Amino acid sequence: MEMKPILKTREDENSTDYFPPSPRKGLPFGFMKLACGLVLFMGGIILGMTMRARFNWYFTSQTELFFPETIYCTDCDREAMDLRSFVKPSNLMHKMTDDELFWRATMVPKIEDYPFKRVPKVAFMFLTRGPLPFYPLWDRFFKGHKGLFSVYVHALPDYKLNVSRNSAFYGRQIPSEDVQWGSVTLVDAEKRLLANALLDFSNERFVLLSESCIPVFNFPTVYEYLINSAHSFVQSYDEDSSRGRGRYNTRMYPTIMLSQWRKGSQWFELNRRLAIDIVADYKCYSLFQRHCRPSCYPDEHYIPTYLNMFRGALNANRSVTWVDWSRGGPHPARYGRESITQGFIESIRNNGTICTYNNEPTSVCYLFARKFAPSALEPLLNLTSTVMDF
Repeated sequence: MEMKPILKTREDENSTDYFPPSPRKGLPFGFMKLACGLVLFMGGIILGMTMRARFNWYFTSQTELFFPETIYCTDCDREAMDLRSFVKPSNLMHKMTDDELFWRATMVPKIEDYPFKRVPKVAFMFLTRGPLPFYPLWDRFFKGHKGLFSVYVHALPDYKLNVSRNSAFYGRQIPSEDVQWGSVTLVDAEKRLLANALLDFSNERFVLLSESCIPVFNFPTVYEYLINSAHSFVQSYDEDSSRGRGRYNTRMYPTIMLSQWRKGSQWFELNRRLAIDIVADYKCYSLFQRHCRPSCYPDEHYIPTYLNMFRGALNANRSVTWVDWSRGGPHPARYGRESITQGFIESIRNNGTICTYNNEPTSVCYLFARKFAPSALEPLLNLTSTVMDF
C-alpha cells in the first residue's frame, strides 16, 4: 500500500507549542513571588558582606600605612641594628657559612673617613687544636691595654676553651671546622680567622699564632712596631729543591707559574688591606684546593705565593715569629722548662740578626717565638718583669 505524506495546514502549525506543557500542575503565583524574594534577599546579604570586607581591608591598610602600629615595640633598643653592633660584633658566634662570612668580611666602605672614633687594634689570632697552655702569659701581656687588641681562637669544633671570665680569651672562640695538618683545611682555618677578625672594623693588623707561641717583647713595643709598619710580615722565598719548587703542580699553570711559586712560614702578620685580599681570593685558592695535595703543604705556599704575585711591594718578606729549625726534620725545635733562662730569651730578642723595618735597618726582628712546651709556662712567668718587661 502506498504511503502518502501527511500535510499540515497553517492552522495546525500555529496550534503546535515549541515547549510542550508539563504534565504537572503549575505552581501557585504567590509561592513564586516568595521564592524570588528570598533569592534577592540572600544575594543582598552576600553582596553586603563582600563590600564590608573589602572596605575594612582598605581602611585597615590605609590606617597602617599612615599610622603604623609596628613602630612601637617594648624592646626597640635591642632589636634595632645600630652602628656599634655593625662595626664591632659583640658576639663572635654566628651561623654564617664560610662563603657568607667571607662575603660579609670583605665589604669595604667607599667613604674613607670613619663615622666613629676609630682606634686601630691588633688582632691576635690563635690557631690551635685544643688548650692554650700559655694563656696566663698572654693575659699578663695584654693587661692594661684594653681597646688596643682583639683575640680570636680557632679550635676543634667540639672543644670548649676553659678560662676565667676576666681572661682576654674568655668568649673569644669563633665557629670552626676540623683541621688536618698538611692539608688545605689549614688555609681554610687561617682565612676563617682573618674573616672573623675583619668583622671588627677597628682591627688593623692581624697576627697568626699557635698554642706554642709566646711574646718576647711587651705589648707597647709590639703594638707600635706593627701599627706603624708600612709593610706586612710574611716570609716568601724561592727554594729550588724538592721542598720548594718540587711541590709545584703543573696543573696550576698558567694561573700560577713555577717562577711565581713561593714558600714561607705559616705564621704571618698582615695589614687590613692584605687580609681582605686573602679572604676575598678564590681564583688562586681554588687551584691550591684542587692541586696542592699531600706533600705539598698549602699553608707554607698559598699566602707567600699570592703576595709574591699581587702584593709583593707591601710585604717585608720576613716573619716576626722566631723559630729554630737548626735540628732538622719536619718540625722545629721545642723548648721546655729546662731551656727557659734569661739568657735564652735575650738571645731571641737580640740574636744578632739585622733586618729592615720601614726600609731602615734594625736589630728588632722578632716579636714572638715558638715552639714551647707547656712546662715552660712557670719559668716564663718568672721572667716577664725582668726580661720581657710586662
